[in-house]
Amino acid sequence: MNIYDISEKAGVSIATVSRVLNDSPHVSQKTREKVLAVINDCDYVPNAFARGLGLNTMKTIGLLCPDASDPYLSRALSILEKSFRKHHYDCLLCCTERTLEARQQGIELLKSRHVDGIILMGSTFVETRERDNAYIRNAAKQVPIVLLNASYSCDNVYCVMCDEQRATMEATQYLLDSGRKNILYLYHSKNYNGQKKLAGFRAAIESRGLTVNDDLIRFFSDEKNSVPSVRDQLLALRESGLEFDAIQTSEDVLAIGAVKYAKAAKLSIPRNLSIVGYNNSNICQYSEPEITSVDNKLQAVSEQCVATMLGVLEGREMPQKIVFTGELVKRDSTL
Repeated sequence: MNIYDISEKAGVSIATVSRVLNDSPHVSQKTREKVLAVINDCDYVPNAFARGLGLNTMKTIGLLCPDASDPYLSRALSILEKSFRKHHYDCLLCCTERTLEARQQGIELLKSRHVDGIILMGSTFVETRERDNAYIRNAAKQVPIVLLNASYSCDNVYCVMCDEQRATMEATQYLLDSGRKNILYLYHSKNYNGQKKLAGFRAAIESRGLTVNDDLIRFFSDEKNSVPSVRDQLLALRESGLEFDAIQTSEDVLAIGAVKYAKAAKLSIPRNLSIVGYNNSNICQYSEPEITSVDNKLQAVSEQCVATMLGVLEGREMPQKIVFTGELVKRDSTL
């Protein structure tokens, strides 16, 4: 017998059962009595997860991260750890790289340490094949799961994210409105967010009554996602005769490679070539010229992940999905 069984027998949500166990005032007397009756009939003994902060909490949150060296994820880690520490929670970090087996092992490790909840950092944790997401569903039966900038629908799983598709679309429209006609789109991830960004790029082109040129959409694998490699592959595209007057990227590191390409090709930025990155990481300001980039509100998204997790643990009703709107930060790499 667990909290899910109590929820089903009483005909109420899991959050309502948790509020009753935590003696929350935000439950009607009738509902409280119904839930308590089921608990008494079943001789249910609540565990730490079910009680949230009420019983035997470890005051520890598990953070599952594919790559702590990634600029975007390292910044998110810093924000999450500082925010949880302010609320007297410790964080336990597990880096999984990007394989399904490693992610499964990572989440099992965190569960074995009896963490109060787990945050999955990034859309790489959500698999295309539904059966491969069983590790998320199974873990959510024991602890609350919060996805940072990813989307997955499941009981006890909460999502906080940026609208990547809209943000990318608006950035592309900005390039088109500035007079750019042949925009080369570079991306290196085919996961959920990668597909949303690509869809946004396509939607922007079509919104201007233009036809998408698939030759101007280029995928760079993670293994080739180094700045010199991006530069060299762009030079090869130029030599092949592919014409483009702007480069839009799914990550800022690709935009840095584009700047290196422009220098090697002796192209003036932004007169001959406009460049737009994504994530608005610090490296955009380390570049010369500084790079225009989409701010996907990582600070707000990360802080909301913390607020959502704490709300769930305290037995409060929390939204299953919260979506932030991105913003284009204009710098010297665009007109």
